[in-house]
Amino acid sequence: MHYLTVSYTHKNTTLEIRERLAYSNDHEIIASLAALTAFASINEAFLVSTCNRMEIVCSCSDVERASDEIVSMLSKHSRLDKEELERRADIFDDEGAIHHLFSVASSLDSMVVGETQIAGQLKDAFRFATMHGYAGPKLARAVHYAFKCAAEVRNVTDISSGATSVASVAVAKAAQLLGSLKGRSALVIGAGDMSVISAKTLQRHGAQITIMNRTRAKAEALALTCNAKVRSYSELFHAINDYELLFTSTGSLEPIITNAMVQTVSFERYWFDMAVPRDIAVGKHEGLHLFVVDDLKTIVDENLSLREDEAREAFLIVGRHTVAFFEWLKTQSIEPLIKELYARAHDAAAAEAQRAVSAHYFPKNMQANVEKACEQSIKRFLHEMVVQMRRCVRDASSDTMIEALRQMLEVKDEDFITHKERT
Repeated sequence: MHYLTVSYTHKNTTLEIRERLAYSNDHEIIASLAALTAFASINEAFLVSTCNRMEIVCSCSDVERASDEIVSMLSKHSRLDKEELERRADIFDDEGAIHHLFSVASSLDSMVVGETQIAGQLKDAFRFATMHGYAGPKLARAVHYAFKCAAEVRNVTDISSGATSVASVAVAKAAQLLGSLKGRSALVIGAGDMSVISAKTLQRHGAQITIMNRTRAKAEALALTCNAKVRSYSELFHAINDYELLFTSTGSLEPIITNAMVQTVSFERYWFDMAVPRDIAVGKHEGLHLFVVDDLKTIVDENLSLREDEAREAFLIVGRHTVAFFEWLKTQSIEPLIKELYARAHDAAAAEAQRAVSAHYFPKNMQANVEKACEQSIKRFLHEMVVQMRRCVRDASSDTMIEALRQMLEVKDEDFITHKERT
């Protein structure tokens, strides 16, 4: 069994490509996970789709074949050329895949290093795949360890101290451009995580906030948390021209703001589109400054430079946890083998006792004692070898030992699921 991740992020793709790769609803995700796990090479998978990331995480029997099948599936989903997707993909397997997963969970691979949203997004993605039967114990091992790693990174380092998200970076960019946001009029469209962060960050800057969302009740709930007004979504066509600042992050598949909606106004406007796919599709207009996710990279780079020392320490933690995970994984592999050895010893003792009684070497009433003596002899013989197996499990050569024992016992990799994982 191998771990494998095929990754497309802000590091290796354009915003246009990420828009095409993005998943907009649960039905699309389920269809892709069903297609992936139908391949003989892939047994478990989950999918992470955010504004800066689209990744497939899976356990597989053949890394090369599974990678090709994943890219083929994504090519069909996105209608992008398979060769371009192959060229752009970051593909991680085994130790590399686990190190990458732990880095993602610890927000070290995020556009904004230290942001906390990715942990929840990762957890939701895994939970969704598990709930629908596409992820199981093999990925659960890795994901649970990833959150242990992320927790230590947060507790030991200051990587998340004052950490920002894409949304708060957008507000910071607005403050940088305008000098101050105090008293500035701002329209926030949407009521999801990005909109919540935008609104609360704008409130701290003293802006006058209006919330707009398709579901008015959600807009009202958000408005209560940040002393904001609410405006009906039906007024969107005209409302976008009434504010100096606009922040949008909806789940719409199509742009909600187009050229036909833009009117000439007497003040400068700053629009921030944080959605993938994008919410805003307009050309150049006098006095209108549009920023999309990838335009915020300057502030993001400053954020990274300020956190270099913390990031360095965090990566050391990720490295240690990666090593520890594979050591733990080996113990999970060796213990079922040891259990199988002892089970076969018991079966051999029972068979030998039965044979001895049948051959009249011992009377029938002594069969239990004979079986016990045989079993104890075999256990005594195995004891030192078992102790050595457990002692050697941390050595680099243990993989060879485990595989050799697995071959001798004729058991499959799929058998190595602990009782805890089965339940």
